[in-house]
Amino acid sequence: MKVFNTLTRKKEEFIPLKENEVSMYVCGPTVYNFFHIGNGRTFIVFDTVRRYLEYRGYKVTFIQNFTDIDDKMIKKANEEKITVKQLGDRFIEEYYKDADALNIERASTNPRATEFIEEIVNFVKDLIDKGYAYEVDGDVYFETKKFNNYGKLSGQNLEDLQAGARINIDERKKDPMDFAIWKKQKPGEPAWESPWGMGRPGWHIECSCMAHKLLGETIDIHAGGYDLIFPHHENEIAQSECRTGKAFSKYWMHSAFLNINNQKMSKSLNNFFTAREVLEEFEPDVVRLFMLSGHYRTQLNFSKELLESAKSGLERLYNAIGNLENLMEEVKKDKIMEKEKQYLKHLEGYKDKYIEKMDDDFNTADAIAVIYDMVRDINSNIDGKSSKELIKFSLDLIRELGKPLGILQKSIKQELDGEIEKLVEERQQARRNKNWALADKIRDDLKSRGIVLEDTSQGVRWKQIEQ
Repeated sequence: MKVFNTLTRKKEEFIPLKENEVSMYVCGPTVYNFFHIGNGRTFIVFDTVRRYLEYRGYKVTFIQNFTDIDDKMIKKANEEKITVKQLGDRFIEEYYKDADALNIERASTNPRATEFIEEIVNFVKDLIDKGYAYEVDGDVYFETKKFNNYGKLSGQNLEDLQAGARINIDERKKDPMDFAIWKKQKPGEPAWESPWGMGRPGWHIECSCMAHKLLGETIDIHAGGYDLIFPHHENEIAQSECRTGKAFSKYWMHSAFLNINNQKMSKSLNNFFTAREVLEEFEPDVVRLFMLSGHYRTQLNFSKELLESAKSGLERLYNAIGNLENLMEEVKKDKIMEKEKQYLKHLEGYKDKYIEKMDDDFNTADAIAVIYDMVRDINSNIDGKSSKELIKFSLDLIRELGKPLGILQKSIKQELDGEIEKLVEERQQARRNKNWALADKIRDDLKSRGIVLEDTSQGVRWKQIEQ
């Protein structure tokens, strides 16, 4: 398996620190609002990476944090006249609703920054004691020039980074590029006790601390959106490696930006969508298929038209699943025939191609193309004359290759059965209410779909007929 490592700017063979185990840390949301669709891409991408690693037999410990204390949260909590904790509690709950809806698997742990204050204080103390950080009037700064490899993740030296960065001038700092790892309390802000007075953690320190505490001083994969390379991940590396003297993460992975209608997503351009807004219009499988239709390191353009196209493509895949489910009930032949065994081996070749694509830096775009090719093949070669064993193998294989992508797990037959049962009950209620027109309309609508109702002494029964 090959992984593109942002740190070395090349694909490397993936060899975890412990055989068959992977420690993975992904930067999560700041919980002051619903997460937007750009965040959604990052969360879906690394959920897929985690799923695929598990599919390949690795035991993955997956940590995704919640930043539940920062300037944006303090500002919004003050505006709403609630505590920062109340704000965080609310939007963590909303995060889970949207992430669950997108079929994003729950992390092994979702640590909150405010749960690690003691560990963060100790981390900061260690950096001061080692001479890498200094305190000025209650604020503590990391001294970037003390870390000789500062800039190695973004591939720039300190001078280039300083020239290109937006820096708030603070004459108390030894150097403009020094960054806060502990912030002195301002009026009206939540704060915790520390050797430097009441204050709160800086943004960058929390991820280093939680990764160290939950996964160890060196981890296998640290990941997030491309925008986190600098300064967030650059600063994480600096403070972590100065504290431990060890590499912080073996592999660094970053997902590319999501544009909206070929423009950068921005509230000022009125093209800012939350994941929840998109899910009101499109099924989770559609959103995931769309997000994974491009390689994770490739910038992806988001538009309603492209989502509609993904929806059409997904329908083709689910039509194949529905056909196979129906064939499973209709065919009489159980045992696979000798001539079918060769075709079964042919289908297994698609699985090999899929793994080959996914093993190449999680190339979901090419892996999805393999699934489409396989489904076209199945549609052309499996019918009512096929054995039940071959039909089941084909159905299971589609689901197997869809699972690491978080798609193609629904049963079309079960969904159809549930929908019809609901309509039958609505017709029964209409009959009880003597609303004969509605009862007849429901019966006729079902008939047009090939569903015939039979009123019996045991109740209403329905069956599907050939159209």
